[in-house]
Amino acid sequence: MSQPPPQTQPYPGRTGEMSPEPRDEMRDYTGSGLLEGRRALITGGDSGIGRAVAVAFAKEGADVAIAYLDEDDDARHTAGLVEAAGRRCVTIGGDLAEERHCRDTVEQAVRDLGGLDVLVLHHGTQQPVQDLREIDGAQLRRTFDVNVFALFWTVQQSLDHLGPGSSIIITGSINGLRGNKTLIDYSASKAAAMILASSLAQNLMDRQIRVNCVAPGPVWTPLIPATFPEEKVEGFGEQTPMGRAADPDEIAPSYVFFAANRTSSYYTGQTLVPAGGEIHPG
Repeated sequence: MSQPPPQTQPYPGRTGEMSPEPRDEMRDYTGSGLLEGRRALITGGDSGIGRAVAVAFAKEGADVAIAYLDEDDDARHTAGLVEAAGRRCVTIGGDLAEERHCRDTVEQAVRDLGGLDVLVLHHGTQQPVQDLREIDGAQLRRTFDVNVFALFWTVQQSLDHLGPGSSIIITGSINGLRGNKTLIDYSASKAAAMILASSLAQNLMDRQIRVNCVAPGPVWTPLIPATFPEEKVEGFGEQTPMGRAADPDEIAPSYVFFAANRTSSYYTGQTLVPAGGEIHPG
């Protein structure tokens, strides 16, 4: 992608207001039936990586439910892309920081899709700070409620519906591997999410449910201009060895790989790190 100019927008961000608009519609992706007949719930599925994953799954034959906060326009657009690929799309708005909503989201997805085979936990929040003392109790609790506790509640509720051969994929972050001086609580929450994935993989192995993690580097999504000051958005991702951020279309195939038993039946407790050449043990 080309380097973004300075820009900012209100949280949680809208795709249509980004410059350049991210490539997140998987237009050049051709499915091969890897997820034929599967039913997937993708949290944070309205835009960015989540949108690209939803469309890729649909092109691979899955029906999809997407959960999102309040970005109704983005969610409708994603649903249209999924339906254009010939699959069903259920949209579920609301705040996953709330335990009750996490559990209700799973039940609505199961009810509307007729079951659940793949769970992608991709939603997240971040708020950069320059001084550690800027992080108050409210921000710390919000970060962990959304990025960690919601994972617990959603997985717990899903276990009544996921059977042998099911797949859970958790979105981590390169920042969860090496930290980030301004994304302090976010990095800690992503490290927790990634260790959670490893622990769940061990706990659920006897149930034949695989759990893996995708930990991207910088990706051009609405969360970036919605959470970073405009001077930090300019040139976003140029610090990577590849010299640029990824587009969501470049990240989504990692989720297809982990979702499909045909490609990853012997993988659980593993992490893929699409990070533009930055090397870290996954």
